[in-house]
Amino acid sequence: MDVVPQILITLGALFLVGLLTDLLGRRTPLPRVTLLLLAGFFIGPWGLNLLPDFQKEWFPVVTDIALSMVGFLLGHHMTRASLQQRGKTVLWISIGEVLAAAVAVFFGLYIMGVRPEIALLLAGIAPASAPAATIDVIREMRADGEFSRTLENVVAIDDAWGLIIFSFLLAVVQSLYGNGDGWNMLLVAAWEIGGAVLLGLLLGIPMAYLTGRLQPGEPTLAEALGIVLLCGGLAIWLNLSFILAGMVLGATVANLATHHRRPFTAIEGIEWPFMILFFILAGASLEMDSLWETSLLGIAYILLRMIGLVLGAWAGGVMSEADPAWRRWMGLALWPQAGVALGMALLASHHLPEFKEVIMPVVIGSTIIFELIGPVMTRKALIKAGEGQTSHEVEA
Repeated sequence: MDVVPQILITLGALFLVGLLTDLLGRRTPLPRVTLLLLAGFFIGPWGLNLLPDFQKEWFPVVTDIALSMVGFLLGHHMTRASLQQRGKTVLWISIGEVLAAAVAVFFGLYIMGVRPEIALLLAGIAPASAPAATIDVIREMRADGEFSRTLENVVAIDDAWGLIIFSFLLAVVQSLYGNGDGWNMLLVAAWEIGGAVLLGLLLGIPMAYLTGRLQPGEPTLAEALGIVLLCGGLAIWLNLSFILAGMVLGATVANLATHHRRPFTAIEGIEWPFMILFFILAGASLEMDSLWETSLLGIAYILLRMIGLVLGAWAGGVMSEADPAWRRWMGLALWPQAGVALGMALLASHHLPEFKEVIMPVVIGSTIIFELIGPVMTRKALIKAGEGQTSHEVEA
């Protein structure tokens, strides 16, 4: 079969699979993110192997587009009013869960007898989350309260905190056990984070004032999508955090473009098809060999990360005097972990190749677990916090 009809048939089939999982998600306790991942695994190389070979080339592009949109939409909630209302809670919870996850993983693995350098690297990876999965569960359940809004803000910034911790711990390991130039990683991290913030501001300020004015009325989809993709592409080209750049872009527009709100609703209107492709292709890329290789070290990492997130979010909630229900359930809602963690593992393996055979299987295997059960726990946390709707309520 020629490539063009093969591409069209594949895209059509995947979008219909996304529609089916959305319907199933309304009738089962599983969120559609988990169902999409399972569907991708079922039709991928480890299942029926129905996807064409070019799906491997699609995945990086689809991932970058989808996560650029996610970052932009996350920034929508980072307004002055939002930060004044829940900024203290967001700050304490995010710092608490990030630090506790890293500390729990390091000391837990170290006590088990794991080499300190491996324990440090896994501790640096542990705080990374999965904003796309978390946000999709919130939208699927139509959660719209203080708990869900705080959760959105927490996942919006905890990857930035996590990147700082990971870069610092990677620098420590390189300096103590590697080639001695590990502190250069701190400069790389500063560029990745600071550059992303600067890029988001440089694009966000003119976007805020021009969108909706180039053509009278509300801004068009072309304006919103164009600036989001431009931001994502420039961030990747400059080796910056494109999720963070998109978040700063969205926050800048949300705070300065008071004459409209259309850029966000416009992006939301076309985001879901990209998310369908993203999660299905992510499921198809899951490698069961890595899950089997995870063994005791991987199980310990998974359990310690879970404990750290729950305890850290609880401690942050206590410090910020958050609602007791928030303290109890916020950490559970942060369990999903995906691409950011894999990127960190790849970076660690690149700079310290002697640890690659240990780090990569653990992170890939744990990612499979967290991507499958994490959204389920996020859904449960929303329901327990009194904001998530049941399947029957969502359908109604």
